Amino acid sequence: MLNVVLFCPEIPPNTGNIGRLCHATGATLHLIEPLGFSIDDRAVIRAGLDYWKELAPVVWPSYGAFVRSLPTDAALHFLTTKTERAYWDATF
Repeated sequence: MLNVVLFCPEIPPNTGNIGRLCHATGATLHLIEPLGFSIDDRAVIRAGLDYWKELAPVVWPSYGAFVRSLPTDAALHFLTTKTERAYWDATF
């Protein structure tokens, strides 16, 4: 099972695209607050995210709360644009 975690996402279209990818692949989407946008029913419908209820993202109040929920043997891979190492160099 793959889990995708977005830490303090700010851009709704990017989050929607990642959510669509998670929905298509069966991955679980985790969103760590604060979010830079609303994910209430009205906002989601207006954004055309008709799959959002089926996706059922898990929203965490903080990074600490998310980490405390992990099993002790969880493998984490952090991806960022602020590194010189390419993601394809990692072993998943």
